[in-house]
Amino acid sequence: MKLLIVEDEVSLNHSIVDFLSATGYLCEAVFNYADAVEKIDYHDYDCIILDIMLPGGSGLELLRYLKQDGKTDGVIIISAKGALEDKIEGLQLGADDYLTKPFHLSELSVRVAAILRRKNFNGQSVINVGNIQIDTIGKTVSVNKNPVELTQKEYQLLLFLTINKNRVLTKNAIAQHLWGDDMDFPANYDFIYSHIKNLRKKMMAAGSEDCIRSIYGAGYKMQVL
Repeated sequence: MKLLIVEDEVSLNHSIVDFLSATGYLCEAVFNYADAVEKIDYHDYDCIILDIMLPGGSGLELLRYLKQDGKTDGVIIISAKGALEDKIEGLQLGADDYLTKPFHLSELSVRVAAILRRKNFNGQSVINVGNIQIDTIGKTVSVNKNPVELTQKEYQLLLFLTINKNRVLTKNAIAQHLWGDDMDFPANYDFIYSHIKNLRKKMMAAGSEDCIRSIYGAGYKMQVL
């Protein structure tokens, strides 16, 4: 899951990135309005953590821009302001949640997870695809109740394929989602093939059908009837 943290307070921004990265999210960080606009123009995120007061503009204006552009990224507004009108305006503009500073990072993590469940899995924390079961809270995977040991990247890859089941995902889309801006223009995508191969091998060894398909010249998809 890919997150964007838009917060000008450097220490808080770094703390959020460190905490959420440790729980398995891919986090990208910006510190002002202009850089945030550039990010959301070129990338999609599962959730954006958005401060209201930003150098160069307002977080509420950024939220308005995001929604006018037809983006469906989840949004959590964070702000030192406790004013009711800010909360109401943010929610009316399309934010999914609101946190007032100071807050516990563990609470932020729980709220991010809740938004992702609503956005991608109809609020369910356990996803069943064929004989595969994914627990998004425990971040565990099993096939016919047999646990499958996956690396963090393999887990995120499986989850990304599951969210987009029966849709072809390009290698670039997979690279961007799992590795972020570091993968803008890689020389080749052999590393994705390796992750797909390892994931497929582990899932099939546990008893899963071979539902991860390679689409020649296009990418990969999870094919589920």
